[in-house]
Amino acid sequence: MHIERTAFDVHALSVGVPLQGIEYQQGTLAGYEVRQYLLEHWGRACAYCGASGVPLQVEHIRPRSRGGSDRVSNLTLACRPCNHAKGSLSVEAFLKGKPQLVAKILSRAKAPLRDAAAMNSTRWALWGSLKDLRVPVHSWSGGRTKYNRSRHGLTKTHSLDALAVGEVPDDMTIERFPAIVLLVSCTGRGTHARTRTDKHGFPRLKLPRIKRFFGYATGDLVTAAVLTGKNAGTHTGRVAVRSNGRFNIRTAHGLVQGVHRRHFRLLQRADGYGYARRAEESAAE
Repeated sequence: MHIERTAFDVHALSVGVPLQGIEYQQGTLAGYEVRQYLLEHWGRACAYCGASGVPLQVEHIRPRSRGGSDRVSNLTLACRPCNHAKGSLSVEAFLKGKPQLVAKILSRAKAPLRDAAAMNSTRWALWGSLKDLRVPVHSWSGGRTKYNRSRHGLTKTHSLDALAVGEVPDDMTIERFPAIVLLVSCTGRGTHARTRTDKHGFPRLKLPRIKRFFGYATGDLVTAAVLTGKNAGTHTGRVAVRSNGRFNIRTAHGLVQGVHRRHFRLLQRADGYGYARRAEESAAE
């Protein structure tokens, strides 16, 4: 089992350069950890124009020609046009007329590294739990995953990130055609709360203690074939049960309300997870 045990070196991030020894500083992974942190911190989008899904460059908020440092608090991400247009200008001069955006960038740049500290704490608990499964477990950093993905030209998806975790041989062959991947997400098992509240926090209704009606429970994966009426069609998704026998079903296209129980067919009991399939490109062109 290979896991991405993300570990941010908070001290290295604070000074802006890797501090893990001469091999790490000068090897092929040099700079990947800092860049990975910036991608997460700035939401994988250009800080100046908000463009996403484009190549992003590491940018100094206060240019080094004006006394700016390489500390992570002075670094952000910018698309190529914005980075070229800003040049050696200060962020205030570049975004003249946009004081709110300037304030947002500066406040976000000075945000503490509490997210990195939280990851450094929880990763050890995850590591210990996986070792209890009594299978060989190998851990790698997020920077190594990005390096493997870039080396093989993989697109940025969760499934291909999982493929890029750990030791990836140089001669690994990846088919370049749309593949069907299984998506598993944690949905939970409902709530212990027995009331719903209004916007002021006061209870406005009581929820029934019985969670199953007519053989269905909220969260079950179902399909409903409706022949006539405003809800005519076949709907597949998660059901929300009602004691009157008319259920709601949330599909990929939206919420369908008031479908009678006789139209439903159970596909899978709710087990705290959601399952879906998606076609995606296996590698970047």
